[in-house]
Parts: sequence; structure tokens; C-alpha cells
Amino acid sequence: MPDEREWQTRRDRINKKLKSLLPAWNIVKYKDGMDVSSFICHAVEEYPTANGPADYALFIQGRLLGLIEAKKVGVGAYNALEQAKRYSQGVQEGQGDWNGYRVPFLYSTNGEQVYFLDVRNELNLSRQIADFHTADALEAMLKHDGESSFSWFEKTPINEIERLRPYQADAISATEKAIRNGKRQMLLAMATGTGKTFTCRS
Repeated sequence: MPDEREWQTRRDRINKKLKSLLPAWNIVKYKDGMDVSSFICHAVEEYPTANGPADYALFIQGRLLGLIEAKKVGVGAYNALEQAKRYSQGVQEGQGDWNGYRVPFLYSTNGEQVYFLDVRNELNLSRQIADFHTADALEAMLKHDGESSFSWFEKTPINEIERLRPYQADAISATEKAIRNGKRQMLLAMATGTGKTFTCRS
């Protein structure tokens, strides 16, 4: 393992992960003149960008939705997200423009660790995940509009919820703020009989 080279990590670990998903990612080498419009669930190796070739470019229904930066197994994967960000900025024909990023979903991996970042919201934080996403999952995430979801908070003021005690309203307000700020883990602690269930349902 210590002597394993990056190409071996890609072949024996990363490719294996991509192919194990359902539907499996079809892994192909980039070629000049390649028609990616017909790619339904493809991971294109060495995909060119203005900032260098991305190790893998993930195409779904002809759309470039993800980039993977690969490192050999002995190298930490977290910092490689910065390289994936540069490639996302250097893509010529992306699916949008999110603060300069042209590809929304970024990964870095050493074949064992996988880190993920959704660049569409500048408050989104990178996180370690168990495995790469499927093509279906990426499409679902692309359709999900976080701002539209957040607008529900504004349309449903806390003071319109009946029978809330002041501390329950404070807890709900703090939770909504944390969600808006990209927090993924929160703990709501209240004494027995103080209305935790009602607070969460509200």
C-alpha cells in the first residue's frame, strides 16, 4: 500500500467504487472530439479544463455535473478538494455559474476516503461521505433548490404557530438559523415534559 501509485489507486480502488454503484458509472478515457452529449452515466478520465485535466468528469444525460480529484491511497484526500475547485472554475461549458464554479458537485478521494462539496451555495461545507453518489442522486440534488426550501421559513413565521412557549420559539429560531448556515448536525436538549416533540413537529 505505501508504494501504491496514483494510477493503481484509481484502477483498483476508485474505479471499483464507481462501478459498484447502481447504475454503475461507465468509465471511459477522454479523447479529442469525444461526443459527451450521449453520455448517460459516464465518468470520463482526464477530462480537460482550462486549469488542467480533471481525473474524472461525471456526465449524466449529457450534462457535466461532477468532478473527482484523485490522489494515491497514502495521501490525505481532504485538501485535494481545492484542486477540484480549480477544475470546476476552468470548465469551458458548465451547467451554470455558482460564484465562478461551472460544475456543481465536487469530490476528492484517495480510494478510501471520499470528500464531497456542493458549490452552489457558498455556505455549503465539504464533508466526508461513505461513497460517491449515484447518477440518480446527483440529478435529484441538482433539482433541489435550497433557497426555495428556506423560503418556507419566511412564509411560516414562528409567531403564527399556536401554543408555542417562548423557549420553544427560541429553539426553533436557532435551528432554522443553523440550517441556513449549512449546519448538518444539531442537538435539541430540553428537560422531560417541556415539549421536545411538539417543538420538533412545529
